[in-house]
Amino acid sequence: MARTALVTGGTRGIGAAISKALKEQGYQVAATYAGNDEKAKAFTDETGIQTYKWNVGNYEESKAGLEKVESELGPIDIVVANAGITRDAPFHKMKPEQWNEVIETNLTGVFNTIHPIWPGMRERGFGRIVVISSINGQKGQFAQVNYAATKAGDLGIVKSLAQEGASKGITANAVCPGYIATEMVMAVPEKVRDAIVGQIPTGRLGEPEEIARCVSFLVSDDAAFINGSTISANGGQFFV
Repeated sequence: MARTALVTGGTRGIGAAISKALKEQGYQVAATYAGNDEKAKAFTDETGIQTYKWNVGNYEESKAGLEKVESELGPIDIVVANAGITRDAPFHKMKPEQWNEVIETNLTGVFNTIHPIWPGMRERGFGRIVVISSINGQKGQFAQVNYAATKAGDLGIVKSLAQEGASKGITANAVCPGYIATEMVMAVPEKVRDAIVGQIPTGRLGEPEEIARCVSFLVSDDAAFINGSTISANGGQFFV
């Protein structure tokens, strides 16, 4: 029986590419989304991947959603915590709600997604967790104190879970994308995009499929000895 993979924020951008790649590898994939019913339906119609709607920032919603996925598709063996938002502002102008919204989705949302299914992974003796962090969690970014804090925190989650899960056959790793040609990035003015590309030694934006290939490897049996690691996929823009 095919293993079940959950991808949060899995219907658009990097998440959509990950969902498609995992399906192509033979996994049963469940993709979550937060609010855009129309795009989620179009995604399912295009790919055949089942979608589920809940707010990852809410523990009870997440727990109920995860139970629904497992009742329909079977135990979740693979989690890709990809859901994330931005609420950018220079620190002196940042409002508490901008801080809290990003913390709830990007950091607490990772806890809410993994915690309810962690006991099942331990009991079955297998699990693959991949958290999508960011280059800006590694180096920081102007007007992203909130976002950078969550993405750096996600790396701490991964390193800790790797130690706790290793003896139970569970691995936890992170991928830190650089600037990727998603709808959000492509929507910025061309001059801004050119400035971004100018900082990337490779001389181009990354493609969502390139991040998906990193994830595909990390969740595979071939990656069983890779645990607590961070893959930086940024075209050489930043080294750790």
